Amino acid sequence: MRPDLLKMKEVALIYLDRSGGLQKFVDDCKRYNDSKQSYAVYRFIISVNPSDIAELDVALGNQILHKPMKAVQIFQSVSEFVCLQRQKYIQHFKPDFSLQNHFIFELQVCFIAIKTLSLIEQLQTEAQINIVLKPTHLPPLPSYVLSLCEFPLDYISQRFYMSEGIVIAMGTVVKYTQGARFLCSEETCPFSEGFNYIRVHIPGATESATVRNDFVCSLCASPLQEDMKFRVLGDKQLVEMIDAKALSAFQGYSNNKPHFRIQSFTVFLRDELSNKMKIGNRYRFIGIPACIQNCSQVTVCIEVNSIQLCSPEARGIRHPASSDIFPTVSKDKHGTGTASIQACSALLAKGGICFIGDLLSQKKDKLELLQSVLESRTTTVFIPGKKYGDVDQQVILPIQTSFWTFVDEDSSSKKYVQKDDTLIGKLDLRSISTNLIDAFGLLIHCNELSCQLVLPLLDHIMKKAIDPEEVPYTISQQFRTQDYEELIVFAKNLQVELSSEAERLIHGYYLASRRVRTDSIHGSKLSTSALKILVSLSEAHTKLSLRRKVLEEDVLIAVLLFESSLTLKHGASVFCVAPNAVFPFDLIDENTLQQRDVYLMQCHQQLLQFIATYSPGTRYH
Repeated sequence: MRPDLLKMKEVALIYLDRSGGLQKFVDDCKRYNDSKQSYAVYRFIISVNPSDIAELDVALGNQILHKPMKAVQIFQSVSEFVCLQRQKYIQHFKPDFSLQNHFIFELQVCFIAIKTLSLIEQLQTEAQINIVLKPTHLPPLPSYVLSLCEFPLDYISQRFYMSEGIVIAMGTVVKYTQGARFLCSEETCPFSEGFNYIRVHIPGATESATVRNDFVCSLCASPLQEDMKFRVLGDKQLVEMIDAKALSAFQGYSNNKPHFRIQSFTVFLRDELSNKMKIGNRYRFIGIPACIQNCSQVTVCIEVNSIQLCSPEARGIRHPASSDIFPTVSKDKHGTGTASIQACSALLAKGGICFIGDLLSQKKDKLELLQSVLESRTTTVFIPGKKYGDVDQQVILPIQTSFWTFVDEDSSSKKYVQKDDTLIGKLDLRSISTNLIDAFGLLIHCNELSCQLVLPLLDHIMKKAIDPEEVPYTISQQFRTQDYEELIVFAKNLQVELSSEAERLIHGYYLASRRVRTDSIHGSKLSTSALKILVSLSEAHTKLSLRRKVLEEDVLIAVLLFESSLTLKHGASVFCVAPNAVFPFDLIDENTLQQRDVYLMQCHQQLLQFIATYSPGTRYH
């Protein structure tokens, strides 16, 4: 035996002894032995800590991390050494054996020892022992993080990687073949009996790689036939996941594309990991990636080895009007014919907010379903067995989402209010249950703005609700020229009116400014057209603010702009303004916007004081 291989087997044995793996192996053997049933393979799970093993032997640690298939063979060859924990058969050895020769001898007789000690009475050959290594963690280095952008270009071996994602679809649990026994069909062949041909599922392998009808005997080349009574079945579940960053495509904050494609990836959950993931949750996991051929397509899949639930985080999802709010059922895209439950908006927003848009745009049946779900906080998915090759199933899924919506007064009046109704802007919600309205986390009643103008406001509110500490305004966030053009076109068509407070403020500033800019020789430097300019500027700012009534804050902006032009033409006056009066500093984040608000409030007070001093007869309050 190669010295390096012998060393790794010795270290594996030492680690199993120290970590309690040997005792667990004994307990598992007892479970199989008590069942009194013969299997093609006997499956054992061994938990390994790569850091602890690397401290004992770097070579074995490297095998576990980068060549797990070979590491499995090492642990498989030493796992039977558990017999020493049960009976001290070391007394049968010659006392002058060296440690190395002693260990080699132990490896050679371990199978006989298991049989002798009756750990598994039904065991016939070493090939029937199936070892599954489960690393407790991987090194926190970039090379151990799976990047689907690079796979399979940079991945030349099947090894363990870390990854994480959010579950967007989940299939039902089905059976797969863990292991099978094959016999030679030629009766005179020595391999027509016994356990010479044992096939075991390996990570990334399809069902046809384990069980099919074209295997041949290596001794006589006759076809092999499976002995069905020895087949070992396990549970398998297919789960579709997306990267957590892909959720931004469902949030719609700045996505102007009507169509987009989300690239998901498939993970396989087997045996004890089946049903360990829930739709909408975010998980971090360790697994082995593989490429699986499905007809003419090659799909990247990950055979999951261990799962860790990530800490809950708030999310915000804008529900597309063309899709379903609650989970639906479709056929698995990998061609298995099984059912797959799709998450949809409600479950993707798990623990966060689902904005469903205009409530009145929903059809009656959708509103009834929405009310039922909001009252019970669960939704039921029916899976017809006739369609998906199984018995009928009902899956109950909890809904842990806050739903937001808005009601547009204009669409409400057009849809529900009669023409002879004399109340303009009356909001009629007779078709919507009071219980449903009360169940929403947020319901906005739009009485001035159209539904198109509500969306940016809701985006902002949703961002702040999801992450109050996040700064939603960043210097990298740029609007397109088309966005400004559309805003101006829409604003131009708004009809606005002056409020009484705004009108008095304009007249007060005009009179005060005429008095401070008048001399005995040339008279006033302000013409009567100044009033018209001030009104036009105020109305323009109101339209850009998407309002229908001119307020004092609009007049303030108009005054600052007008006073700046007077300063450039005639010089500064008592009402002194900064060179860049409207935007005195760069706006790069929310903090600078707040500073500007404080600055404008100070300017407003200065304007009121200016009017009170130089036009005391003007009543602006």
